[in-house]
Amino acid sequence: VQLQASGGGLVQAGGSLRLSCVASGNILSAKIVGWYLQAPGKQRELVARIFAGTTNYADSVKGRFTISRDVIKNTVYLQMNSLKPEDTGVYYCNVLILPRDYWGQGTLVTVSS
Repeated sequence: VQLQASGGGLVQAGGSLRLSCVASGNILSAKIVGWYLQAPGKQRELVARIFAGTTNYADSVKGRFTISRDVIKNTVYLQMNSLKPEDTGVYYCNVLILPRDYWGQGTLVTVSS
């Protein structure tokens, strides 16, 4: 499975972006799909994930970000609204299909104040 992330870019604070992660293979059996953020100078952290049919979000994005998946299109989305400068960084999609963990190449999001 290869993951191709896209949708990043430069946006002003308060704006919106939608990230997409297209899988080359079938991810229907994925246990977990998620998005991670690696902010400048920081470690990669979980932003949002879908696990066992439920969604989980980092406290910092609750109410602003929404993760979803389209099983027919093998795509995972991250809708990001009310963006803040602290949301800046490289966003990576992640899929866990046991026993392997798959990562996309990342897409850069820059939020200007």
